[in-house]
Amino acid sequence: MKRFVILAVLIVAIAAFILVPLLQKSGTDDIESGFPASFNFEENLATDYGKTIPIAFTVNSDEVKTVELLYHDSVFQRWTAPKGTITFLLDADYYGVGTRVLTLRSTLNDGNVEEDTRMLRVLSDIAPKPVKLEVVASYDHDRTSYTQGLEFSNGKLYEGTGNPQNGEAASIVGQVDLKSGKIVTKNGLDATYFGEGITILGDELFQLTWKNGKCFVYDKNSLTVKLKEFTYTGEGWGLCNDGTNLIMSDGTERIYFRDPKTFNIIRTIEVYDNVGPRVGLNELEYIDGKIYANVYTTDIVIVIDPLSGKVLEEIDASALVPVGQMGGEVLNGIAYDKTTNKLYMTGKYWGKLMEVKPVE
Repeated sequence: MKRFVILAVLIVAIAAFILVPLLQKSGTDDIESGFPASFNFEENLATDYGKTIPIAFTVNSDEVKTVELLYHDSVFQRWTAPKGTITFLLDADYYGVGTRVLTLRSTLNDGNVEEDTRMLRVLSDIAPKPVKLEVVASYDHDRTSYTQGLEFSNGKLYEGTGNPQNGEAASIVGQVDLKSGKIVTKNGLDATYFGEGITILGDELFQLTWKNGKCFVYDKNSLTVKLKEFTYTGEGWGLCNDGTNLIMSDGTERIYFRDPKTFNIIRTIEVYDNVGPRVGLNELEYIDGKIYANVYTTDIVIVIDPLSGKVLEEIDASALVPVGQMGGEVLNGIAYDKTTNKLYMTGKYWGKLMEVKPVE
């Protein structure tokens, strides 16, 4: 028995002799792999719009030539041959609300560059103002229309639909008679395309597709003449315009401003309230300098500041459901008629389209 005990002790001693130096070497490597300049906090940060936030970092090496603080890919501050611990007050509202990347970029004397990165979430500094809707009038709406886009142009109503029947029905874009709800003129897509949001800019009508990455552009007067098409990455959900740029949602909290001539992305905002991101942004409408967005699968429409991404108002549209739904699906469809200053809403497979009035 003793012989086995002695043998076991010898094995443990030998193992310790071999493993301890390896473990010590591993620890040394971990230390050596540390950043030459690093943030003094491990967790990601959060702040409110309009507030400055102190960003502290420490220079860990004498070989650091310069340190740059980047916020959302822009250099906010640069230090030459910095030493010790440094604190910088960051104005985090420069790019509006949303989640941004914060990077500490160190350039060494030998030219090597290393980066320490964190995330910074900027919340809105205001709670959305609660608003309700009153139904002013209601009109018949085609119950076979799976409404994806709704828009007025020169007093005429246009609608775009999807085809959730697995290819059995075509997505369409058409002009609708407001009083009767009948589709006057229409153009159908190939059943492999799932139509999404629409908007009209000048004489061109733009129609997104859900997962096909295509935006089709038609002459709004005939609808049967396709002028061109664009290709994009990701999903297409809602679409509107501010008179200059196309404004597009993809079902997340992000909204993209696109060039109507090239469909290139000009800028992006993220939609946040005072709690966090608002996702599921679907059908869009641009009204008096603000973006209105259906929140998918809810009876909520939010009003968004197009510059900062802050949610300004939250509209409870549940009063519309008993009148318009009638066995249909979710609320989706916002249209503002500039010629009459009237606001209309409907939903997918709804039997009614309603003129509505916001009330606090």
